[in-house]
Amino acid sequence: MNKKVKIILVHLLGGLAFLSVPLLFLPGPPLGIQSFYNPIIQKETLVFLLLIIFFYANYYLFIPELYFKRKFLIFTIALVLSYLVISFLPQIILFKDLMPPMSKRPRHHSPLLFELGRHFFHFLVVAILSVTLKINEQWRQSQKEKIAAELDYLKAQINPHFLFNTLNSIYSLAIQKSDETPEAIVKLSGLMRYVITDAANETVPLDKEVGYIDDYIRLQQLRLGDTVTLEFSKDGDFQTKVIAPLLLIPFVENAFKFGVNPGETSNIRIRLSLENETLHFNVINKKVLINEIKYQESGIGIENTLSRLKLLYPSEHEINIDDGIDEYKVDLIIRLK
Repeated sequence: MNKKVKIILVHLLGGLAFLSVPLLFLPGPPLGIQSFYNPIIQKETLVFLLLIIFFYANYYLFIPELYFKRKFLIFTIALVLSYLVISFLPQIILFKDLMPPMSKRPRHHSPLLFELGRHFFHFLVVAILSVTLKINEQWRQSQKEKIAAELDYLKAQINPHFLFNTLNSIYSLAIQKSDETPEAIVKLSGLMRYVITDAANETVPLDKEVGYIDDYIRLQQLRLGDTVTLEFSKDGDFQTKVIAPLLLIPFVENAFKFGVNPGETSNIRIRLSLENETLHFNVINKKVLINEIKYQESGIGIENTLSRLKLLYPSEHEINIDDGIDEYKVDLIIRLK
């Protein structure tokens, strides 16, 4: 059952429960099926039906179009008119010809002032409920938009970071006049197509994200050749899950950027496994000598990714980063939907 169907069912059940209130709390002895022919119950049922209509009118029209736009006078007039309609329309419709003489009225028939006071209480409860729910929805929407804006900003920082790194890799191949330069350019084209199209979505199929990482690693292997010992293992059915795009690649980029030095032995190990809904991602690279300025520029992609993880998977991820003397290790667990 999808979310929309659940919401509709909740509203229907809530409306039916609300309409049953006149039957449950009407003064006097319990009544059977003949209750529906009782003019008092008919009137109260109509009042509660009008209260439901008012709830949705207030929620979808009065509050967003008047209250949120600071048209408080018109909003107040709308509420007063709604209350008058709810209180007097049932009297006009049902009691015009059905109201018995004063001596024959039921003992539980309430005076007019008491009726108006009771209707005002019900009206006030419904009004406060609709305002509270709408304000809460508005707050949640604003928080969602704020998070979306922050994620867009973080992704905008990650993409140029990746592009500069990859262009540097291809530039190195071109300097070496490598025959693998054309293949590297083709792979870069595929990677950029993924960044521009698929990565613009909130989520992407996990197998596409893994394929993106695979292509990036192959591109780096074209540039580095045998100067780095690389282990890349994958295990699991990645077609069954989705993930936020560009969430894993910064750790891989970091391993290649700061774990590779042609002047010494370089080792990188990358492991990906999916068990049920749990994604395990592990990256280990040997720490090599790097330029101090280059080191100071490191961590931009990592910091952004940690921020995205907190925003996108606040309680569904665990990460351990071990910045040791000889090795840099990342252990990430994400519970995917």
